[in-house]
Amino acid sequence: MGNAPRRFFYGPGLENVDLTLAKVSRLTEVKTLELRIEAFNAFNHAQFLGPATVDGEINDAHFGEVVSADAPRLIQLVAKFIF
Repeated sequence: MGNAPRRFFYGPGLENVDLTLAKVSRLTEVKTLELRIEAFNAFNHAQFLGPATVDGEINDAHFGEVVSADAPRLIQLVAKFIF
């Protein structure tokens, strides 16, 4: 095995971009309509969950393989009426 530390390898890094587009419209003096589109992980890059993502058991048949990841791109539409 040599003198290498137990987990000398690293998994892939994180690259996460969240975006929001919003439009606020005043309907009357006291009534407002807000419309939003929110995108989480907008560019849909794989989000691996730190060191536990990569199988680090050297005797395992899946050694070095990615075993878990976070959610893909999520998009939500929001309409808020303020009165």
